[in-house]
Amino acid sequence: MLNRPYFSHFVYSTVIQGSAVYRKMKLTTCHRAGKKIRGLAVLSLLVGLLASGCGVAGRNYNMQGVRMYQQGQHHAAVQKFQQAINRRPNEADGYYNLAATYHQLGARNTDQSYLKQSETLYNQSLQYDPNHTGAYRGLAVLLVETGRRESAFRLLEGWSNRQPHVADAKVELARLYEEFDDKEAAKRYLEDALVSDTNNARAWAALAKLREEAGDDAQSLANYQRSYQINSLQPQVAERIASLQKKMGVIAAPAPVAGTRVATQPWVPRTY
Repeated sequence: MLNRPYFSHFVYSTVIQGSAVYRKMKLTTCHRAGKKIRGLAVLSLLVGLLASGCGVAGRNYNMQGVRMYQQGQHHAAVQKFQQAINRRPNEADGYYNLAATYHQLGARNTDQSYLKQSETLYNQSLQYDPNHTGAYRGLAVLLVETGRRESAFRLLEGWSNRQPHVADAKVELARLYEEFDDKEAAKRYLEDALVSDTNNARAWAALAKLREEAGDDAQSLANYQRSYQINSLQPQVAERIASLQKKMGVIAAPAPVAGTRVATQPWVPRTY
């Protein structure tokens, strides 16, 4: 049983171009861009939306859909994302955005038809982009919510095995293990992710969180700082750095210049 928010902790989020509300999920358009689940019950899911460009028409429809989603106009957002797909039928992000919106509607209204549509659309997104992090995350969340925990693990393990050099695959798998209280497995996968990509800010922040929880403040602080150096658009990481520095009596160093790196951010329409 999950005893804390699945896929919602800031250390697993990323930053995308365009505004996004994470701690849930996020929608996207041309970038790779849930809430609290206890046991198999969903308390809340926010779809993460990414707004950028994949052709003028597709981009505009996606941007309109993101705005409508953020305003709570989910059914209107569905129409815009469907129009985006019609314009750009080979773009994974359109399917992802529509899947995430149906996911939100299905979870909020306990509507199985919406959830089935969401699952189909997540899979379609992955057909067009086999490394779409948001689609893998959303589908894994959906599988857990609908009582298919083992399928969620197989999904992410399969991705990691097929793409051993893709750090995000290991980060997502680490998050799933952490949420099911296997922190040692989570730590191993995060360390493997950093072997694949030493500049993965999400992996550094997630590893820092595990080490902070284990009481290793010095190593945790170093890991948070490394994450923030790579991507300074992480206010919650900055908060953890300040908190640990205060706790340890460390004199704060000047913060890195903003914009060091912009990683893709996942759902509210798309964040580990």
